[in-house]
Amino acid sequence: MPPELRKRKAPATEPAAAPPAKKKGPVAKAVAKVKEAVAPKTKPAKTNGSAASTKAAVGDVITLEGFGGEIETNEGTKVTLKQLVDESKGGVVLFTYPKASTGGCTTQVCLFRDSYTPLTATGFSIYGLSKDSPKANTNFKEKQKLQYPLLCDPSASLISAIGLDKAGGAKRGVFVVDKSGKVLASEPGGPAATVAVVKKLVGDGESTDSAAVSEPSTPTVEEPKTEVPTANGINGTSATEDDVDQADVAAQVADTAEKLDSNEVKPVAV
Repeated sequence: MPPELRKRKAPATEPAAAPPAKKKGPVAKAVAKVKEAVAPKTKPAKTNGSAASTKAAVGDVITLEGFGGEIETNEGTKVTLKQLVDESKGGVVLFTYPKASTGGCTTQVCLFRDSYTPLTATGFSIYGLSKDSPKANTNFKEKQKLQYPLLCDPSASLISAIGLDKAGGAKRGVFVVDKSGKVLASEPGGPAATVAVVKKLVGDGESTDSAAVSEPSTPTVEEPKTEVPTANGINGTSATEDDVDQADVAAQVADTAEKLDSNEVKPVAV
């Protein structure tokens, strides 16, 4: 019998190697740097409650649990912002000051002292807040005969959370939050200005006694201004028409440069 012939399997073909990446020529590299230089710079959009916006702003509803960490009263009692809000009838006013028993700070605490009754008429509880020690704040409170507590925040954890911190201390300012955690005010200012902010919120205390005892009246608050999206649709972008035009021109030059590098377009001899 003739020998049986077996068919050999065709050798597996190796996949074709991918063409090497095309290297940019010197012209394209130079133009890429130009494009990067003229491209409009954008700022990341702020988002409520995210890492992009770590400090509370007017209109935000903050999570009171754990907000600002633990502080203490001038008497040495450990407290949190959540505890202070829970104990209040309508919310909490925190006014910050740089250093106890100094000129501007004395003026500020006395203005809040003298306006205490109208400022608390709608249920707000008032507290002074600084990085001072309990002893320093107790002396300050007793000397000025303040009817409200002073809070001590030596690590500036709460001061930082409300956005009123600065190198080595606290900015003078005011922060107001209601029972729901909504931020009604958060801004730096002088002694009289910080009191004026609270007076505006409570309407100079023009409320009935029953309103102060029961549900507090809703303070009139200006809605925060929203940023209008710019040409590229991202909030906070400061691109101008000139920036956009420059970017378009750079893109066109880049395309031409890539063609020159690949010899797709031959320069015209002069």
